[in-house]
Amino acid sequence: MTTTTTTPTTRAADLSATTLLRFATAGSVDDGKSTLVGRLLHDSKSVLADQLEAVERASASRGQDGPDLALLTDGLRAEREQGITIDVAYRYFATPRRRFILADTPGHVQYTRNMVTGASTAELTVILVDARHGVVEQTRRHAAIAALLRVPHVVLAVNKMDLVDYREPVFAAIAEEFTAYATELGVLEVTAIPISALAGDNVVEPSATMDWYGGPTVLEHLETVPVGHDPAHGHARLPVQYVIRPQTAEHPDYRGYAGQIAAGVFRVGERVTVLPSGHTTTISGIDLLGRPVEAARTPQSVTLLLADDIDISRGDLIVPTEHAPSATQDIDATVCHVADQPLTVGHRVLLKHGTRTVKALVQDIPSRLTLDDLSPHPRPGQLVANDIGRVTLRTAEPLPVDAYADSRRTGSFILIDPADGTTLTAGMVGESFAAPEPVTDPAAEDGWDF
Repeated sequence: MTTTTTTPTTRAADLSATTLLRFATAGSVDDGKSTLVGRLLHDSKSVLADQLEAVERASASRGQDGPDLALLTDGLRAEREQGITIDVAYRYFATPRRRFILADTPGHVQYTRNMVTGASTAELTVILVDARHGVVEQTRRHAAIAALLRVPHVVLAVNKMDLVDYREPVFAAIAEEFTAYATELGVLEVTAIPISALAGDNVVEPSATMDWYGGPTVLEHLETVPVGHDPAHGHARLPVQYVIRPQTAEHPDYRGYAGQIAAGVFRVGERVTVLPSGHTTTISGIDLLGRPVEAARTPQSVTLLLADDIDISRGDLIVPTEHAPSATQDIDATVCHVADQPLTVGHRVLLKHGTRTVKALVQDIPSRLTLDDLSPHPRPGQLVANDIGRVTLRTAEPLPVDAYADSRRTGSFILIDPADGTTLTAGMVGESFAAPEPVTDPAAEDGWDF
């Protein structure tokens, strides 16, 4: 008989060998998102004993027979009620098959803007729908943001099936409507799952009351959905965050350019170009965690050593010479407006791209997306909070931007109010649902000589 002993080191090694899935949850108010998150954590044994005991005590004090799993996230809701700003709550848990980082985004329409933050790095989005109400405007807005951010996988969780007697036609109608809408947006994969987060149906364990459904549970889908796109995919990009010059006796001539690799792979001996200056040189060394390496890839934070002494500062972008993007002062993008103050034509803003911030002018707002039928509302004149629309920008300095379809990091930007530093808008270069015909308006120049 052979006995296998599992040590903490062994468990840690097994966990590090599993894949990682980043996913976000979204849903309208009272769709049961808090209960779903609580059920997912509870049934996957990811809740600490003292946390569960606290929930059970709080539930009992309210006269409830069992634990109210939504209380696992009630602390965040209480903070919002007290006026504390919370963008996204991140939760970490794991099963034997996979590790997870969950971005739990607020459900109220007022906080739709925060879904942009939560879904910007997600590989999957779970969108909740109340089976009694079906697809509503907030559902369409969440689907539009997921499509805009190019989230590869979308799960439609039709919740509260227990309140519609677990009827298959109700689920089928909602799934058909949502899938048709998401397909028009360009979402490539939609998986619809009927659930009851309160009862636990199809969240972690299969439902005994919905035998007409033969698909995966929510957790089963999260554990098996393909992830792990090649982190080295795409042309290499390093936004320079800091210039390191220790000037010590041991390294009197050390000059390194530090930052987190946004895409691709850098190798010693590779010819690179520094943008926007256009100077070219060769990588003479790469330092990773204080040690020299021959190659480094996204998302590692590294220091590049270059063969030539050229002028490089924070905000510059180091790229392979053969795959250098063109620097431009004219940017067309789709944006999600996140500020309470409107974004208007002629608005003077700061544009932050990577580690570089430049002045910019909103030259035009050609259209705003109408979420009911995906039609563009032409020339709205302004975008208000939570609006999705097209903008044309003119920057004071050339920027080496990529298309968002090619790089989620170097194809995105934010617009900032120069007066108080408020984030106004999150933008994706070149993204569009149904781009209107371009309209040239000489008046949009407004005399700005950029």
